[in-house]
Parts: sequence; structure tokens; C-alpha cells
Amino acid sequence: MSADIDDDEIIAAARIGFLDEAQEMLAQFETALLVMEVNPNDAENLNAAFRAAHTIKGSAGLFGFDAVVAFTHEAETLLEALRSGELAVDERVTALLLQSRDQIERLLAEVRTGTQDPALADTSRTLGAELRALRETGAPTPEAPISAVERAVQNAPDGVFHLSLRFGADALRNGLDPLAFIRYLDTVGEVQAMHMLTELVPPLAQLDPETCHIGVEIRLHSQAGKGAIEDVFAFCLDDCELAILPPDATPADYAALLAQRAPSPDAHTDLLALWAGMGVQLPLRQDAAAPAEATASAPAGDEAAPPAALAQIERRAHPADAASADRRENEADRRGATKDRRSAGGGEEARFIRVRADKLDRLIDLIGELVIASSGAQLVAETEQSPRFTEAALRIHDLVQEARDGALGLRMVPIGETFSRFNRVVRDVCKQLGKEVELQITGGDTELDKSMVETIADPLMHLVRNSLDHGIETADERVAAGKPSQGHLALHAYHESGSIVIEVRDDGRGLNRARILAKAVERELVAPEAVLDDESICQLIFAPGFSTAAAVTNLSGRGVGMDVVKRNIEALRGQIRISSVEGAGTTMQIRLPLTLAIIDGFLTSVGGVSYVMPLELVAECIEVPAECRQLDGEGGEPRVAGHFDLRGEVLPFVDLSRFYRHTPAASGRRSLVVVHDGSSRVGLVVDRLHGEHQTVIKPLGQVFQNIRGLAGTTILGSGEVALILDVPALLNLATERPAHGMRRLPSRQAG
Repeated sequence: MSADIDDDEIIAAARIGFLDEAQEMLAQFETALLVMEVNPNDAENLNAAFRAAHTIKGSAGLFGFDAVVAFTHEAETLLEALRSGELAVDERVTALLLQSRDQIERLLAEVRTGTQDPALADTSRTLGAELRALRETGAPTPEAPISAVERAVQNAPDGVFHLSLRFGADALRNGLDPLAFIRYLDTVGEVQAMHMLTELVPPLAQLDPETCHIGVEIRLHSQAGKGAIEDVFAFCLDDCELAILPPDATPADYAALLAQRAPSPDAHTDLLALWAGMGVQLPLRQDAAAPAEATASAPAGDEAAPPAALAQIERRAHPADAASADRRENEADRRGATKDRRSAGGGEEARFIRVRADKLDRLIDLIGELVIASSGAQLVAETEQSPRFTEAALRIHDLVQEARDGALGLRMVPIGETFSRFNRVVRDVCKQLGKEVELQITGGDTELDKSMVETIADPLMHLVRNSLDHGIETADERVAAGKPSQGHLALHAYHESGSIVIEVRDDGRGLNRARILAKAVERELVAPEAVLDDESICQLIFAPGFSTAAAVTNLSGRGVGMDVVKRNIEALRGQIRISSVEGAGTTMQIRLPLTLAIIDGFLTSVGGVSYVMPLELVAECIEVPAECRQLDGEGGEPRVAGHFDLRGEVLPFVDLSRFYRHTPAASGRRSLVVVHDGSSRVGLVVDRLHGEHQTVIKPLGQVFQNIRGLAGTTILGSGEVALILDVPALLNLATERPAHGMRRLPSRQAG
């Protein structure tokens, strides 16, 4: 029973690996198709599309996912027609292949969920018929005509191929299923005869169940070329010896193969008899097929020349076949070299490993608990005043910090993969809207937390679609405005001040502030007499249900989405800002923290409560300026917020004690911490400074979600809870100037 369970677990893990790899292949497939649409003559790109489709089909065949195999085969066959020059690349071809790519993704999703949808099967049949019809009715490429010799090479004659296959001893250990490859031959032809070489299997007492002893001789009737048959075994070439003789193979070809497969006279006699029983008709005498050692003295012109001599003649007559024979002869050496590279750590397999995301999250959680425990050990060391204990605690602290940085680095991924998805989005939306837009992607290697990459994808999608629909004009409108007919949309990412900044920038019509303000007044979001600055007007588009679109389209216009965009970004402790010039374009700037797990913090206290702010945002600490100590109004209470002069620069400040309604601290020296967020700075007045502190971010409870200025909590080494400040929110609080007549919802504050 345990063995069955282990097998089930192995198969389940392999299925997950296949589905992950298939998604990567789909991304490559889509990228190649988009390039094909722009540059149809790029042969290498066409080969890349074919390889991606073939990899998906081959891997799906190993697991018996017949629906994926059958449909992908149709797309692969169309790609093969493009490669051979039988069909030209045009808009019909790329559009249908992109639809096929989406269908493959849906079929893979069906595999992942284990469900079967009859409607999806009907779509596969419909699209498959369209692919076949396009192959049959498509016009040939107008390129230079293919010579008869080239066409003969590309299209092997209809007939029977002979396959001689020997799997290596480690094939099973390396996760290969020999039977799956043999079954897969049905996709390229019909197996007429097959014989398993049982003499290769040792006696039962000596049989190792993990060692492969499989050898097969196969007669395959196929109209496919030799290359297509070789591709069936592309995934196991490192673990097998494969020889393919085409229908027009000469006796010399069979003699060479016989010498390779039959090292002794008895063996070659048995193999000859086997071939004869499978229908191989050879005009060879038995001595002509004998090993080279038995006939080495035969004259060079004798028809009974040894296979070695026949092979030399064939090499001179057919250099391409000679190269193939040489490749087969060096197969064992190549496999050995490959294994050596793997063991030496030089191959891709040795440098990358797939890890389940939940295991990585669990590791991050454990590192976080270790950080808290290390802080507790340091606190005890300081209390005990033991030099040796303190030194050991500091050493542990340094190691924990290295482990923390290493663990967080494992979860950092480039944002380029997310950006690359928008090539297809821009292409499809532009086709739908009849616009011409060029997408430019920069900073794709910028890294951020994987969990944030997944969450930010939907807000970015909405911003991109909005730019294409509302921002960028049609070609006629752009020409009339003195712009190039083709619009420009840019996605840009970069690191700044401990944050990652993502920009969505277009050169469209920009935001019409007068229209936005009029719509806000109409919806009673703003009083008619309100006076707002440009930033406040732009921020109105994030109000729920707000839209200035004259008509509702399939893409946008209902006012649903921009408020969700802002809410999702703020849930990541980020913020979104807008910069727009009417008639010149709009830039949406998203600023996010690098990670949501563990940060370097700066610990302070206010009214007996500990507050932490991200260390990377702390610019300097100074004594509280006189302006911040001035009383507010006749009540004689300190001001909650205001401005102060910092070396000639006027900056806003927030008194955290007054803002969070703490009991005023006893008379003593207070401090002002200057924090920054990009180009903006603000001063935070606190009671005490405690210095750097490794901070494990814990989410706020549901009850405290609406408290302004807080991003989460953390646990100190003493076991006390500290609050993590949301610096961007505090900066907005300090700099916002409620305009006359502006209607705001009352904010909830901590009591």
C-alpha cells in the first residue's frame, strides 16, 4: 500500500511539474506568435513557436492527456506547414494560432481541475477543423521556389520506416516511461510490427526493478518525415539509442545497423531472422551481414563487404546520412558527457529547482519567528549584562539577518514576466478598437515579492486597458492633433528609496480636469464652489463608480474598476499617483514596498506605545523644532499637524501623540524623525528613539483595518506588540489641504 501511495505522490508531483512547464511553454508560444505577426520571415522565431507547441504535446502525451495532445497536434501541423514553406504567414494564420494557444491553456486548466467540459471539446473540434482547412486552402508562400531536392528532403516518401530502439539502464530512474514514447508513435503513423527483445532482460534473481532493459524493433508506416519521428523521442535522447531507417534505406544501411546492434554471430543471426519476420526484405547473404571482425579480409569490391566498408561507402555517397550515423555512434559518449555535466553542476538542471510556494511561505514564517526569538535573546543578554552572552546573541543576530535576506531573496521574482503578458493584451485590444499602439517595456528585471507580483497583475491590467480605451486616440484623431498615427504605451519599473515604482505611461489625450470636476459636482462628490488643485482633481477618478466616458463599451465606461485598483494597491501598503498633461498623455505611478514579510525597521515610542517605521524611509532625526511646539488656537493644545523650517525647506509634520490621542508625555526631550517617500518628505514627532529593529510584519485585525496611518503590527523581543506606521498614508495626511466645499468622509482614528 505504501508503495502505491508513493507512486501516486510521484505521479501527482510530476503532473504539477508538467502543468508548470506547460504554462512556461505557452508564454513562449504566445511571444513567438506575436513576433511572427510583426516579422513573418523570422525562421528562428517560427522554430521557437514549433518547439513550444511540440514540447507541450510531447509532455501531455507522456501523461495520457489525449485532448491536449490531439488539439496541439493540429496547431503543430500548421506550424510545420509554415516551416516547410507550404503555407505563408499572414494575419489569418497568426490570429488562428493565437486562438489555438488560448484553447490549449483552457485544456490544461481542465487537466488541472480534473473536470471535463463538453463545450470545450466542441471548441477543440471546431478550431481543429479550422486549422486543417487553413492548411488545405492556404496559398503557398511567395518566396523563392523550393527545389525538387529540397522538397524531397522535407517530405519523406510514403512508406515504412524501421526503428531500432534501446533504452539506457537509467531511463526509469530518470522518470521516463518507455511505453509512453512508443504509444506516441500513433500520432505520426501506424505501427505495423513491433517486437520486444526479451533476451535483454536478465534472470529474475538478477533483475533490478529500477533498471531498464527495454529494446524494441518497430516497423512504422508513416507519411511524416524522419525528423518528425525523431521528435517523438526528443525527450529521451539522453537515455536511449535510437536508429531510424527510412523507407528508401539501402542494404548497406541495414548492414551498418546490424553491426551496431548484433556484436556476435549468434546475435546477428537472431536479429536478421527477427527482421525477416517483421517484413524486412534484404538482398543480403548471411556472411554479408556478419560483424566486421568475421569478414575483415574480404576484397573491397566484393558484394560481401563488411558492414564497416559499406558504411564508409555510404558516408561518401550520402554525407547527411553519415552525419546521422556518426551522431548515433557518439550517442553513448554524449550521454556520458551530459551526466558528467549534471554531476559537476554545470547544467541547467543543477542550477534550478522547483519549490512549492506554500513551502517557501512556511520558510519565511519560520525565519520571522527566528527574528523575533533573536530579538528576545538580545534583550535577555542586555538584561543579564553578560559579555559572553551578549557576544553570542549578536552573532546569532547576524546569522539570522543573513538567513532572513537569503530567504526573502528566494521569493523575489522579476516583474518582466507580468509585463510580457501585456503584449497580447495590447495586440487584442488594438484589434478590437482599431488603434495602432506600440508597447515599450523597460525594467523587466526589477524584482519584487512574488505574492505582490500576483496581486498587482489585475490593477496593471485595468490601467493598461484604460490607457488603450480612454487615453490613446485613434489614428485619425492623433494625426489631426499633430501626433504620429501610432500611439505609444510604456510599462516601466525601477527601484527607488527602498520601494519599487511601476509606471504606466501613454502619449494620449490626457485627463480632462474640467470634465472630471464637472462630473464630480454632478455626482455630489464635490461642492460647486470647491477649489481643488490638479492632484486632487486627478484623484477623483478613483471614487467608486466614477466615469467620464460618454458611452459604455466592452472594455470600460461603467466606472467599475479604478476604485478597486486603488484599494488593491493600498492593501499592499502602496499608493498610486497620477501625472497628466491634457493633450500630451498620462502617467500612472504605483509605488510598492519590496516585500510584505520582514523589513528593517526604526523603533520609536509615543505615549508608552511602540511604533516602527521602515528604516529605508528614515532620512534623519532632529530635535523638535520650535514651530512644532507652538500651541494651536485658544485652547492651548499642541497642533496635530503643521509645517516647519528644515534648513530653508518648508516641510509638513504630524505629531503622533496628538494624532493617535495618546496621553501627553511627561516633560522631556522629544524628537522629530524626517521620513521620505520618493520626492516628498514629512516630519513625525515622537517621544523616544530606540534605533534599528528587525521587523516581522503581522497583518492588522479586521477591526483595525480602517485606522489611518497604520500598515500592520510586529512583536518585539519582549513579547510586546508594536505598531508599524504607514509612512505614505501619514505623508498624505500631512500634505492634504481639504478644499473649500470638498466633501470628505470622517476618518476613523485610534482612541
